[in-house]
Amino acid sequence: MTFKVTGKQHISKNCLVCGIHNDFGLKTKFYETENKEVIAFFTPHDKLQSYPGVLHGGISATILDETIGRAIMTIYGQDSFGITVELNVKYKKPVPLGVELKVIGRITSDKGRIFEGTGELLLPNGEVAVSATGKYMKRDIHQIAQKDFLSDEWFPSDGKERSEIEL
Repeated sequence: MTFKVTGKQHISKNCLVCGIHNDFGLKTKFYETENKEVIAFFTPHDKLQSYPGVLHGGISATILDETIGRAIMTIYGQDSFGITVELNVKYKKPVPLGVELKVIGRITSDKGRIFEGTGELLLPNGEVAVSATGKYMKRDIHQIAQKDFLSDEWFPSDGKERSEIEL
């Protein structure tokens, strides 16, 4: 299936998931689609290994948590964040290192301050390796970050320009 990209989400300098200066980070890029989903791209490196050649399960949970939590931005904009209240993860297949992977996140319920979402981490062949459901508190970035973060650490993504994403 092909989805039209409607925007790229901001990234930061030091975040474990999207930070471009974090040597151990995932350096993930996030794209919003016409159906209000977020699709993330990242390539896990060997510092994130659990078993040989396999991504640590905690990192799989981390990328799903971030992607689902960012889905709220597709509705309320770049200054909206999801603060995790609950995350449930199901591991189905080992996740390889050193290959580009996709993660999808979406909102399933939006009830004012609390929203819920689901997501999947996909293998290169499109199979679901890990899935998650989560509950989040909706927060404005100005409520959780200091002003220097907004001016120095939160900026447009340097990610690849994409007009469409194939899943």
